[in-house]
Formats: sequence, structure tokens, C-alpha cells
Amino acid sequence: MYTLKVELNFSAAHNLRGYKGKCEGLHGHNWKVLAKVSQDKLGKAGMVMDFGELKKELNRVLDKLDHKYLNRLAYFKRVNPTSENIAKYIYDSLESSVKGLESITVWENSSSSATYQE
Repeated sequence: MYTLKVELNFSAAHNLRGYKGKCEGLHGHNWKVLAKVSQDKLGKAGMVMDFGELKKELNRVLDKLDHKYLNRLAYFKRVNPTSENIAKYIYDSLESSVKGLESITVWENSSSSATYQE
């Protein structure tokens, strides 16, 4: 099994609904996102996938989140914008365009992350 990983960042604000604590108020993070892609076999060029292509696809999704108030986006009006749900949103947004997508991990700070994988 071969695995490729790419990390990118975005900045956004959110507040958590149905949560009692500091995060129920409006606040922001500089999120780090790790996309992990795995394949049993390498392609003709000897790669799982081109790093540049994976970064392009991940940036396409992150551009929709960057410098936004997540609670105002259609998806997060229905789904609480927790780290777990942000990871799932990114995974679902990439799944059809990134063959072998294994997981998405989202860090809201240097010591706290959430991962979504199917």
C-alpha cells in the first residue's frame, strides 16, 4: 500500500450550537487540513497521484471555507461546524475527484484534531 499526504491551511470563524462553553461564542481558527490518499499500485509515472493535483483539489474545497463564517454556509446551517463535521464536509467534497481518498484530518490548533474516513 502506498500513501500520499498533503497539508494545507485555511482560516475561518464559527460557533458551536448546542454546546455550553467557550466555543459556543463566535471565534476563529487557523485550521490545518491533512488529506491522505492510498493506492495498492502506482500509476504509470510511479506515483499514487501528483502532489500538485491533490493540492489543487484540496484548495478548491478549502477556498469555499477560507475567511468565511462557517455557520452561514448552507451545509453548516444544517450541520454543526465542529472539527469532526468539517473533516466530513471536506472528505465528501473531495471523494468524487480524488481516487483513493482515505481520510481527512482537521486541526483547529496544534494539539487538537479530528479525522473522518470511510
